[in-house]
Amino acid sequence: MLTGKCHSLVAVTRLTALAVLLVGGAIGCKEKTAAKNTAPLREQQLVRIQSFFVTKEKQANALAAKDGKKLDSEIQDCFNAGIKGDWKSMSKKYKALNEQRSSGHPRESLRTASSQCLLEAGGSYELIASGEPKYIQTWERDIFDSIPTGSIYFGATDAGRFLITAFSKSHVKGDPFFTLTQNALADGTYLEYLRSMYGGTISTPTGEDSQRCFNDYLADAQKRLASNQLRPGEDVKVEGGRVQVSGQVAVMAINGLLVKTIFDKNPDREFYIEESFPLDWMYSYLEPHGLILKINREPLPEISDKVIDQDREYWSSRMNSMIGDWLTNETPIKVVTDFVEKVYLRKDLNGFKGDPLFVQSDDTQKMFSKLRSSVGGLYVWRMEHATSKEEKARMARAADLAFRQALALCPYSPEVVYRYVQLANSENRISDAILVASTCAKLDPDNKQIKDLIQQLKLQMPKGE
Repeated sequence: MLTGKCHSLVAVTRLTALAVLLVGGAIGCKEKTAAKNTAPLREQQLVRIQSFFVTKEKQANALAAKDGKKLDSEIQDCFNAGIKGDWKSMSKKYKALNEQRSSGHPRESLRTASSQCLLEAGGSYELIASGEPKYIQTWERDIFDSIPTGSIYFGATDAGRFLITAFSKSHVKGDPFFTLTQNALADGTYLEYLRSMYGGTISTPTGEDSQRCFNDYLADAQKRLASNQLRPGEDVKVEGGRVQVSGQVAVMAINGLLVKTIFDKNPDREFYIEESFPLDWMYSYLEPHGLILKINREPLPEISDKVIDQDREYWSSRMNSMIGDWLTNETPIKVVTDFVEKVYLRKDLNGFKGDPLFVQSDDTQKMFSKLRSSVGGLYVWRMEHATSKEEKARMARAADLAFRQALALCPYSPEVVYRYVQLANSENRISDAILVASTCAKLDPDNKQIKDLIQQLKLQMPKGE
């Protein structure tokens, strides 16, 4: 629970601890050949990660020495295994340390700036080990190619943060750009870590900035509590005359204020973000930018047709190679769900014109679908804030395509399903919403939330349908 002390955020901001990722599923002869062909690329990527372990180990020891300490022996052992390329041992040690980190009561050495170095090194390995090499390469190349040198980039998902730190020319020097994560800004040890790397080149939040953002959020939350305007999932209470807040929504709201602080303090830098959790202040500044989003220096009156066309062309190109070129602006949602059932549910690739390796890799599907959904979320925000019927309709069309594409990429993603259902529901397309949710339920039959959603939607259906 968060009260009036900023440092109490540390225990609840362990948002970046990784679970061990697994890739499964039967693979046919053609897919085995394709997987074999990507093996050399995976080896190249692992060599890069091994070099990254060397760099991060030096950084971690320097940070520990700065505090007059030696690096925790278990952390050092984990680094040593990675430097040697002993990935089995490293992964085992890293998993154990992450379990301690996320236990709620991690030991002191796991709450230091130096421990962030291992989090990024180990996190990058787990993604390389489990992901599809060709799409990891696509991911990092598309992001690096799209961001100008010297910019500030916020990577939120594991892939968005860890892969970009690992494949940078120098994460420590911000070469080619400065990589941060918005998810951990409320953690004082992470801010210390950022200051140790970037303090001399970009402006990062001070302890006073962090406390101010925390206090500003508390004051705002208390006002909204009094007027019954809390956000969904926001846990705010007043006990003994003190405001107490807890949960992810509160942490991300504070993180959002700290992102704004960095944005305001670096007016000469360009900003880009890979979204994990919507940050309200940012939406009016955002526009699609390939895989990610650009944060413009001033709010945009609207997203231009040119930008929407570029966004559609980018994602169409990416999707053509992944699942085929069949999904367009005019493709009905029924065609999307039929494709999903054939390819993802029945595993029938007869006539499939995409990449079998893509539909065999859950992690790859989630990576790309998540970011397409984020762009769709931006279009929905624009739709909801449109000042004319024409603008509202234009944004609704863009959002609908983005969500249909995200569903085709990962139809069992709860985030994508809920976002599409909300959009369809707002347009009184209840049958489309039920179709999407029901298709997800076939792929994830044990998901009680999806089952409940279907029942709620059915209650909204007009009688006789």
